[in-house]
Amino acid sequence: MSVSTIRICMWSGPRNISTAMMRSFENRADCAVSDEPFYAAYLAETGLDHPMRDAVLASQPTDWRAVASELAGPAPGGAAVWYQKHMTHHMLDGFGLDWADGAVNAFLIRDPARVLASYVVKRGEVALADIGVERQRELFEREADRLGAPPPVVEGRDVLADPAGTLGRLCAALGIPFDPAMLAWPAGRRASDGVWAPAWYDAVERSTGFGPPPDESTPPALADDLKAIADAARPHYERLAAFRL
Repeated sequence: MSVSTIRICMWSGPRNISTAMMRSFENRADCAVSDEPFYAAYLAETGLDHPMRDAVLASQPTDWRAVASELAGPAPGGAAVWYQKHMTHHMLDGFGLDWADGAVNAFLIRDPARVLASYVVKRGEVALADIGVERQRELFEREADRLGAPPPVVEGRDVLADPAGTLGRLCAALGIPFDPAMLAWPAGRRASDGVWAPAWYDAVERSTGFGPPPDESTPPALADDLKAIADAARPHYERLAAFRL
């Protein structure tokens, strides 16, 4: 494993600003990015039907061990910073995590009710495990135990409300300098985007920076089954939110 590369594992659930965050880091001259490298392994193991499933399976290794080996290897292009966008629910119980101990692990959170309201627009079926909040807490607790201190946590709406300030605090916690280039980027698709981009990335492909924070003065309208999932997820979300930067 290269000692010169700072590896960042950003652990998020779906329908957060996770892809915009990846854009932000990729716009740094010193940074390479990886987009959800365990997605194919997750689909292969679970058998779940996601948008563009066959294309995802064909685009990445389906053995988590192969993915972990790549992530522990040289950074793409020998980059000084390697930002890895990870979905927490992709890390199934049988997938090892030792590879992540050589990285700085950080956590991107969003209110679960708002995650669910956005998620069902893209995929109608959803369970608690699909939004990754419970698994995110497990990963957070694992990292806190390993470090003896809470790892960095950022709230998506804080990034949108104050991109420079929040990203500045995040970069300090990650041990890298803040770069103003993180605040804006060219619109369009990237070669680094996952093959699933056409199904999920329409908004971020139009973006040239972080948009304004959404109006969250009223809770989203959710069906009863979704409210139950949001209620089950909330204690896990609030545990991490207590440590947000």
